[in-house]
Amino acid sequence: MADQTHVLFVEDDDVIREATQLALERDGFVVTAMPDGLSGLDAFRADRPDIALLDVMVPGLDGVSLCRRIRDESTVPVIMLSARADSIDVVLGLEAGADDYVTKPFDGAVLVARIRAVLRRFGHAGGGDRTEDTAPAGGVLTFGDLEVDTEGMEVRRAGRPVALTPTEMRLLLEFSSAPGTVLSRDKLLERVWDYGWGGDTRVVDVHVQRLRTKIGQDRIETVRGFGYKLKA
Repeated sequence: MADQTHVLFVEDDDVIREATQLALERDGFVVTAMPDGLSGLDAFRADRPDIALLDVMVPGLDGVSLCRRIRDESTVPVIMLSARADSIDVVLGLEAGADDYVTKPFDGAVLVARIRAVLRRFGHAGGGDRTEDTAPAGGVLTFGDLEVDTEGMEVRRAGRPVALTPTEMRLLLEFSSAPGTVLSRDKLLERVWDYGWGGDTRVVDVHVQRLRTKIGQDRIETVRGFGYKLKA
């Protein structure tokens, strides 16, 4: 990596925390590792890391609550770590504002790949931000009372600014680039989350729902069995 990326890692299991920290540091990351949510929040506020890895089940302040606190203050990317792929904790973490999740136990190489994929979307990790590839040409696009400034990366609804996370913005740009066209969950995973392989479509579903709450529930239509489309 051209510049060292600062990772906040919150994990209460000593073995996992130490082993993961060493693995990330070997790959060039600077890691601040904390054993509980409260110390993790303090570290976040003190260090302002580039990305946060949060285990769901940590003492003091659980990972989901910590994610909400971070999201109240910052759009920094967040990856949740969950011990069960089918756990409701995954959905709760995404609803709290997480950008992605990784299931434990995880392979170190897989975790690093997911971290770098998220960072590329946010303009880190030497990969640049794909927003320029995603953004449609044309400056300000209008869909009813929704205005999407594809150059200024700003969104307004009925003239009022809409605060989106970078992942939500990228998702909206994908829809804006092809209004009225159905985009499959797999295509959105590939374009927005940078997955070169099949991922968990719940990530897409939860982010679409979060986006709907901000730009209007009826603006993005569900096409059952196929995916989603932005109403032109």
